[in-house]
Amino acid sequence: PRPRCVRCCEPPDQRFSYPQYQPLPQINMTILKGEKGDRGERGMQGKFGKTGVAGSRGHTGPKGQKGSVGAPGERCKSHYAAFSVGRKKPLHSNDYYQTLIFDTEFVNLYDHFSMFTGKFYCYVPGIYYFSLNVHTWNQKETYLHIMHNGAEVVILYAQVSDRSIMQSQSIMLELREQDEVWVRLYKGERENAVFSDEYDTYITFSGHLIK
Repeated sequence: PRPRCVRCCEPPDQRFSYPQYQPLPQINMTILKGEKGDRGERGMQGKFGKTGVAGSRGHTGPKGQKGSVGAPGERCKSHYAAFSVGRKKPLHSNDYYQTLIFDTEFVNLYDHFSMFTGKFYCYVPGIYYFSLNVHTWNQKETYLHIMHNGAEVVILYAQVSDRSIMQSQSIMLELREQDEVWVRLYKGERENAVFSDEYDTYITFSGHLIK
């Protein structure tokens, strides 16, 4: 069969029909400036730059005027500590060391001496003076120590005698805060005792801050 004839070119009147160029009007943008818009949100902070070199020291400025007189300060505070206690009951040695517990309070400034434990607790560091007075028991030794933080500092001792007499001991100690001072009766390796009764006070222990 004969092949079918197909036109492959446009008709002559449409072969060169290109659109014609039309110039666009020029608009002056400065004449059409609008109103100022709202401020936008603040952006994220950028990275810090490197630290610069320190500048040279400036010149000394002029001296300022003298200020007004301030309010007067508080008076110098003085701290005190003092106690004096007594015991109306005798005490005999036992198989263990015994702390002297006192039942009579003469002076106990700010309750630095504990009547429950028989110890003085230092709350004001400084130099202290302590004194111990006891009445011996006839036919028995008298053997006590003034203690400082568990260490024996000084002894009050009296040998066996037919008579009972008054004995005393005193000392100055430099104490720090929370230090403890008390009186201890020696244990039963020695038969010793101190005398007192409910009518009179024969045993006293006192102390006060010197400086």
